[in-house]
Amino acid sequence: MTRLDFINEKQEKTAIGLMSGTSVDGIDAALLTITGCGIETRITERAFLTVPYLQEVRQRLLALASGSFGGSEELSAMNVYLGELFADACFRVCKKAKVDISAVDFIGSHGHTVFHAPNERRYFGKKIKSTLQIGEAAVIAERTGCVIVADFRVRDVAAGGAGAPLVPFTEYLLYREPGTVIGLQNIGGIGNITLLPADAADMDGIVAFDTGPGNVLIDGLMRLISGGTQNYDEDGTFAASGTVDSTLLEFLKNDPYLQVKPPKTTGREHYSQAFIQALYDKGKALQLPLETIVRTVTYYTAYTIAYSLTTFALPMPQKLIVGGGGSKNPVILDDLRQLLPACSVMTNEDIGKNSDSKEACAFAVLANEALCGNPNNVPSATGAKKFVVMGKICI
Repeated sequence: MTRLDFINEKQEKTAIGLMSGTSVDGIDAALLTITGCGIETRITERAFLTVPYLQEVRQRLLALASGSFGGSEELSAMNVYLGELFADACFRVCKKAKVDISAVDFIGSHGHTVFHAPNERRYFGKKIKSTLQIGEAAVIAERTGCVIVADFRVRDVAAGGAGAPLVPFTEYLLYREPGTVIGLQNIGGIGNITLLPADAADMDGIVAFDTGPGNVLIDGLMRLISGGTQNYDEDGTFAASGTVDSTLLEFLKNDPYLQVKPPKTTGREHYSQAFIQALYDKGKALQLPLETIVRTVTYYTAYTIAYSLTTFALPMPQKLIVGGGGSKNPVILDDLRQLLPACSVMTNEDIGKNSDSKEACAFAVLANEALCGNPNNVPSATGAKKFVVMGKICI
């Protein structure tokens, strides 16, 4: 019996999920118990933590993603270094759960995205899409001794998809509610939504896409305003002291991504430092107080979500469950409630779930499906031509 056969025959599996997102806050690590696979999947979260990045590492990752720093040598070094940090996070979450690393059956790692180009282009005569996540799986495997499943996105991209969003698969397994249209809105660096139809007998009816900026513009403005000493607007306090400016809001509404029909995906390649600088300069040219610039951009985050739901003939969710860092910003939540009065807007915590651990848990579930040989993408969300098994396995 091979090692993978042994894992798959177990009734209960102990797994770790790892995630580093576009906010570049740190590494999320969740340790959970998984039973079953496919629609029979059940999970129990046993421990979760976030290991923050050192400020210097965070700045280096942002510079790498923007293309403004380093070449292949820097990228290679950071790939290995992040592998070490991901392994460290595994040991730390095991310690928190009082579980020895040897009891962990497998680890699912998203890695960290440094480049994502989901739109097809010609490259030396070939039509290509591309995406790159770093955080070397071989290093995690060597340090932990565990089976690693990583680098999920590229398989969906190879099948013609955008490689995002990937979480809808696990959201279908864990959140579907017959008779109710459920909206699951993640507000991380980028905002993304999954719509589970009321008659979700299978995954064909799922709609999912990136709605636009999540916290990326707010965070970028806070760093710019504070000279790098403040990475985000805690509890939306700064925004709450300002007002929404209609002229700056109209400037933001000219964002071409808003008009792109789903399925679609975006990232820091679009909502870049140049984008942030341009909107800051516009606000200053309008002689707006700093808090009004941040308040307007905060409102715009909620607006992009509401605009997506009301513009593209999508099923209006009866429940909109908000997760990610943005779910802790009461200003965004209040804006959503005003813009979407027909929805019951709530957070994961309101229904007994953890917003912070959701994506890390998702990659443990995606890894479980990969090890079982089950397709784990959602073509209706990513635009892929077919269902595929995502994730490269490192033993």
